[in-house]
Amino acid sequence: MNNLYRQRITLALDYIEQHLDKTLPLDHVAQQSFFSPFHFHRIFRGVMNETLNNYIARRRVERAANLLVVKPNLSITDIALDCGFSSSANFAKAFKKHFGFSASNIRQPVEGQSGTLGAIVKKYGKSFNPTTMYPQHFGSTKEMERLALLVELTDNPLINLCTLASVGGYQPEAIFATWEQLIAWGEQQGITLAKQQRLALCFDNPAVTPIDKCRYQAALVVSENQSVDAPFIANSLPAGTYARLYIKGSLEQVEDAQKRLFSDWLPNSEFEPDNLPMIEHYLNDVRIDGFLEMNIMLKVKRMTN
Repeated sequence: MNNLYRQRITLALDYIEQHLDKTLPLDHVAQQSFFSPFHFHRIFRGVMNETLNNYIARRRVERAANLLVVKPNLSITDIALDCGFSSSANFAKAFKKHFGFSASNIRQPVEGQSGTLGAIVKKYGKSFNPTTMYPQHFGSTKEMERLALLVELTDNPLINLCTLASVGGYQPEAIFATWEQLIAWGEQQGITLAKQQRLALCFDNPAVTPIDKCRYQAALVVSENQSVDAPFIANSLPAGTYARLYIKGSLEQVEDAQKRLFSDWLPNSEFEPDNLPMIEHYLNDVRIDGFLEMNIMLKVKRMTN
């Protein structure tokens, strides 16, 4: 696929994500990618293997599912409006149709509870159970206190990045292929393997998003004046406060730690996510060591109300 096409569609995806709570006319989205509105819909489907309308509808209910867990004090109606639904009734219908479970099922999951066959299974082939939204063991008070001690808050400066999007979401083979391409680019730019700082921007929750649809961007830290050309995209992590959780273990242990950060630490802290995806800062190579070692990072801001 033409590298410029993928780069332009990425710009459209970023625009969609920032405006999910608003109306998203085709011509507005197309404008972000510099494609003609007459052809954008076909181009989008060709690149994403999904229509624009399906993509937007899916992202809205997926965001809602995540907010139900991360913001337990926010009402279901408020979440519906924040995700671009005109009413709680429309939201309830769309949510149940996609997941096969109601929003209240997500808030109060019951082990072994079965729902109806939603689009997430019929259309995307992904099994779904509300309990997978939470850590393997619902946290006791002592566990949450221990987690609070492990999470560090750091004030980071702006970090310049060169990023490359995975074409197969969170599928391991797609992630490895993305990293091989980005690592090779870094070496060509004189950034040796020993000096490469590797981060990943993980936009989606695999508990609610099909693995191949999850958005994953591999990233190398670069200098401010580093030239970046397609298919790579220049990006940055803004300066600010970041929550950081160190973890070393299996993929399952890392996923459980990520869930705990969102479902246990955040609701019991004075902070909320600050408009950036979760970040993985890799400290080793899982293909060599057989385990993952990383800092899970999340840009946060103090809650104002």
